[in-house]
Amino acid sequence: MNKINTDQQSLDAILTEVKQQGVEYLNHIDKRSTANQGEVAIVGDLSEQGTGTVEALKQFNQRFEPIMVASSGPRYWGFVTGGTTPAAIAGDWLSTIYDQNTQSANGGGDVSAIIELETIQLLLSLFNLPKDFFGGFVTGATLSNFTCLAVARQWIGKQLGKDFAREGISGNVKVLSATPHSSAIKSLSMLGLGSDNVIQVKVMEGNREALDVTDLELKIQALNGEPFILISSAGTVNTVDFDDFEAIHVLKEKYNFWWHIDAAFGGFAACSPKYSHLVKGWEQADSITVDCHKWLNVPYESAVFFVKEKHQLLQVETFQNANAAYLGNPLENFSYLNFLPENSRRLKALPAWFTLTSYGKQGYQEIVDGNVEVALQLANFINENPNFELLAPVRLNTVCFSLTDENLVPAFLNKLNAVGKVFMTPTFYNGKKGIRAAFVNWRTSVADIELATATMLEILTEL
Repeated sequence: MNKINTDQQSLDAILTEVKQQGVEYLNHIDKRSTANQGEVAIVGDLSEQGTGTVEALKQFNQRFEPIMVASSGPRYWGFVTGGTTPAAIAGDWLSTIYDQNTQSANGGGDVSAIIELETIQLLLSLFNLPKDFFGGFVTGATLSNFTCLAVARQWIGKQLGKDFAREGISGNVKVLSATPHSSAIKSLSMLGLGSDNVIQVKVMEGNREALDVTDLELKIQALNGEPFILISSAGTVNTVDFDDFEAIHVLKEKYNFWWHIDAAFGGFAACSPKYSHLVKGWEQADSITVDCHKWLNVPYESAVFFVKEKHQLLQVETFQNANAAYLGNPLENFSYLNFLPENSRRLKALPAWFTLTSYGKQGYQEIVDGNVEVALQLANFINENPNFELLAPVRLNTVCFSLTDENLVPAFLNKLNAVGKVFMTPTFYNGKKGIRAAFVNWRTSVADIELATATMLEILTEL
């Protein structure tokens, strides 16, 4: 009997063993190292017969498992990485088991697209956004920005009497922004719009990363009526600063442009009455990016895009599989095949559906408020210790700080991360070397801040 048939007969035992290992990992994730402290040799030759799953699991546990870091744990504060809620784990396991090709919602195949459409509605409700947005799931903020900006590119073409999706780009498309995320710039590169073609808008004075609306209008006027794309921020990387969306909406009433908001994690401010004012007016945008594997706390590789429904034709023109007759008329039969970059898509919406349904608006308000509270706790420690300094005020969930002697930052951070109790990332802000700690994990508690700050004090004595 071949290995795959043997595994099929032992599937219950295999999955039980994997489940037990997973539960053990999750129950002790707070004790696992946040830093990779080992090496492993790469095997380059595949065996003829294979080992079977039980033996493969043994090899994984011997070679890889001991050096897996707690990137989904409560003290991994780098890259704005969330964890995974229990409900999201259940949804992700079922996504794998049912293994659906998420495309059609018109009864021509499975029902996974209906689940995705429903989940988008739940997210719009969570964010208090109007129902005139259409959305879908992609791999992350990069592809969400890519999707939104691709539709924006098609909109620009229409303003110029062209179909960029069919004819290709001609001319220099104008893009304005103040503090765009690197994924948005990468998207401009992939879309042929040019990563160097962003017209830089000044930021506001007073230690801000938000765009200066007065300077924005001056830049707009200099275009002499030429249509353009504006990329604005709902939560910048270093200091979680927000552009003034109400003021931008006033400009949108006067000038002709596509307004895109990168709200990868900052959009979750809408979940809390304390912080929802930060996104006031964002509902007027043409498109919005939100990352789910950050503050929604679903497994990695999950994000959504929101594009106003009035732009659906532009979206179909951009992403349709126009030369595939077997897929039907893209304008008549709804399918995500014609609205997204990927043709092959797993049911990414199911983990989000499970966690949203399980914990509701109150659950996410508690996560957001709790994460901001621990961010402020860390900020208080920074303010009270003369060896550290805040580089910017804490506006939401990220603490951007430095050492009083900034030349010690690299050595301090390397030693801190190497301990394996907490993980932060380096940055550079306002001309100074700095450190970022971003809080989006549902598990992070006051005790985690206390452990981290005690470790920081220990590291100081070693410098």
